[in-house]
Amino acid sequence: MEKISINTKKEKELVNIDSEIKEVILGKKWENGILTIYTPHTTSAITINENADPDVARDILSHLQELIPRNADFRHLEGNSDAHILSSLLGASEQIIIENRKMLLGTWQSIFFAEFDGPRARNIYLKFLNS
Repeated sequence: MEKISINTKKEKELVNIDSEIKEVILGKKWENGILTIYTPHTTSAITINENADPDVARDILSHLQELIPRNADFRHLEGNSDAHILSSLLGASEQIIIENRKMLLGTWQSIFFAEFDGPRARNIYLKFLNS
């Protein structure tokens, strides 16, 4: 298992982590198999979506905030219930096929770390299973 550490810059943001993951894949010489990308934080998520147009990420964040507003009538006293709900909606992990040391992503796809309670120092874990 490998760990990637990142520092997010905003309260809510989608951070493209393709290059960090590629660096690990090449450095560890992971050839063919399945890679799980996981975040252990309850107010963040991992997701795969379009990276060609930055408006897609902005639209995702904007509409998620409309669905789950920060100042709704929550009982959780820390004031970040929206972040916990958003994390649950997107999920803590994604799996991707690795073939010939490359992630099998669609033409427009990227892997994103979703921050919902930042800015913070965060960890992402990578677990590779050979095929």
